[in-house]
Amino acid sequence: MGIDLSNRVAIVTGAGAGLGAAHALALGRRGAKVVVSDVNAEAAAAVCAQIEADGGEAMAVGVSVTDRAGVQAMCEAVLARWGRIDILVNNAGVLRDKTFAKMSLDDFQLVLDVHLMGSVNCTKAVWDVMRAQNYGRIIFTTSSSGLYGNFGQSNYSAAKMGLVGLMQTLALEGERNGIRVNCLAPSAATGMTNGLYTAEDLAGLDPSLVSPAVVVLASEDAPTRAVLLAGAGSFEQAHVTMTEGVYLGAGEAVADTLLQRLPEVARRDRETVPDRGEAQYRHEVGKLVARTEAA
Repeated sequence: MGIDLSNRVAIVTGAGAGLGAAHALALGRRGAKVVVSDVNAEAAAAVCAQIEADGGEAMAVGVSVTDRAGVQAMCEAVLARWGRIDILVNNAGVLRDKTFAKMSLDDFQLVLDVHLMGSVNCTKAVWDVMRAQNYGRIIFTTSSSGLYGNFGQSNYSAAKMGLVGLMQTLALEGERNGIRVNCLAPSAATGMTNGLYTAEDLAGLDPSLVSPAVVVLASEDAPTRAVLLAGAGSFEQAHVTMTEGVYLGAGEAVADTLLQRLPEVARRDRETVPDRGEAQYRHEVGKLVARTEAA
């Protein structure tokens, strides 16, 4: 095995079952010391015992990612035991699926609190530690529902796409301190997908088939600002792109012209992946300057 995580300390949230448990076990097999974090303390302890039975080192923590004080206390306990935190896998999540018309705002808020703010709470707790040691690997769990939408999951989709934006900025801010930040969009049969898909659809979607992507994103040679998709032994990458577009200038008729030329605006043959948000402004001003110089 080429990827060696010995002497690395990893925290995996929502690791009492499903994807989180698979990730924790995979990291443990690669030599990482693993913090198995879950709101269910007994489930976390069971996964911790599995890692130790395989010859690894682990500690179990029963805490909700929405509990800021609890998350901070967990990180302090990890530092007291192992002296560093190298890897954070933000995996904890819940579902409250309904169409937007029938969804309560409480259910919308809960999903954002767990997926988005829970990831923020955990990342904030380790951020200064990683900056001080000039090393860190942070993984956010996004979803194809966030990237592409999914009927009945407006709360989940909003939270998951929010994590992509968080990743984009933290990857830029963490670069100088050796912190690499990425997203993982998994497809797996877990407690969160029970009842959503048929048995046939879920066949072959074992959570352990996603975990190799986590091992890569936790490794020393991990990329940064990647959105990696994984499921059923297959791996893909998603990109937020910008098309070449068209220059229309100013005037009352621009809206009418834009409506007519939207298919041209949407053409993807010359699309790019911007390196940061300001790339849009550079692109648009560049077209304006070129048009002005040509006039």
